[in-house]
Amino acid sequence: MKKILISTALLAGVLSYAGGFRVSLQGVKQLAMAHTSAHAEDASVAFFNPAGMSFIPSKLSIVAGGFGASNKVTFQNLNTLSSAETDNPLGTPIYAAIAYKPAKNISVGFSFSTPFGSTVQYPNDWEGKELVQKMELKSFYFQPMVSVKMTDWLSFGASYIYAKGKVDWDKAVTQFGGTVNINDNKASGHGYGFGFYFRPDPSFDMSIAYRSPVDMKAKNGTATFKAPSQNTVNALLGLNSAGQDSFTATLPLVEEYTIGMTYKATSKWLISADFNYHGWGRYSKLTLDFANAPIGNQADPTVLVAPKNFKNSKTFRLGTQYAFSNMIYGRLGAYYDESPYSDENFIPETPSFNTYVVTGGLGFKLKQFGVDVAGGYAMPQARDVKNPNIGFYGQAKAKAFYFGLGLSYNVFN
Repeated sequence: MKKILISTALLAGVLSYAGGFRVSLQGVKQLAMAHTSAHAEDASVAFFNPAGMSFIPSKLSIVAGGFGASNKVTFQNLNTLSSAETDNPLGTPIYAAIAYKPAKNISVGFSFSTPFGSTVQYPNDWEGKELVQKMELKSFYFQPMVSVKMTDWLSFGASYIYAKGKVDWDKAVTQFGGTVNINDNKASGHGYGFGFYFRPDPSFDMSIAYRSPVDMKAKNGTATFKAPSQNTVNALLGLNSAGQDSFTATLPLVEEYTIGMTYKATSKWLISADFNYHGWGRYSKLTLDFANAPIGNQADPTVLVAPKNFKNSKTFRLGTQYAFSNMIYGRLGAYYDESPYSDENFIPETPSFNTYVVTGGLGFKLKQFGVDVAGGYAMPQARDVKNPNIGFYGQAKAKAFYFGLGLSYNVFN
């Protein structure tokens, strides 16, 4: 029984680390318009589609910005009516990008972003404490890129992705009266992206882009057990004197397909729409390989394999911008984001919901400088939780909001 319970706790950690959830906060201007992508006004287009750099009107463009992301999740067991609520800290995703035209039809650029990550903090003694007490996820994408303008109305762009990641996870191990921490801050991976950007008419932009999955490889992570009978636990699990064992794992982050369009209805008013397809379906299972601890579920007792059963998901986005003057812009948007798993596969480490989001913001331009502000209010749909793999049943609800500030600087010829 002890072996089973320990395995379940560690499996939950791996599931969350690899799955996480996509954080669509890579441009303040874009967020105000439902995070749509077919906007080539400055270097913020670089993350969404490197091909868009060819249509940036300035020779040099620099952007940077950051967000505050607040969310709260509540869980209630409908049989016992016991409930728990998270006390999550404010998330702070950031981004920066630069694009430069060394020649008429060539653009080069660099994007830095944090597209995956979250922190969730439950009470230490809540019902799911053996699944998670606190989990912090971070990812950092570094993307050099190039774009070639093939004709006046068409460009192609490609990027290389180097990713770094971190996980810091606490959970209870009640059979020992202690806790375990899963930690790795040196996971890394590689990927790529490419896309086409079309402007067949001055009033119409179209963006088609693909961003590959990134397999984050944790080669020397640390699992640290703390218990009152530490020496007994160390001996039972083959831990060192500090109560630690190492592990390796390959932790995938999701791929993404995007089609975006922007139509300029008038010289002051534009309308944008996006469709995103997320390849979560590749996460059918995850494997964790410990150096010594015999807490797995395979023929090799140090290898732990967990079912994940994620599915591909979609996001639909619609946004608009109106120019009140040459200096002031108003923006609105709304989108619907599907959860990548069913009620039978719900996990509290990275709680996910089918979610409606409304967004809005303002933009201000003064010669080469721009300042943008944006906000979003999410309405996650409550869901029944009935995951037999981890014995977790009840009802989960959530609420969230975002706000952001972005700066841009554009040098024209």
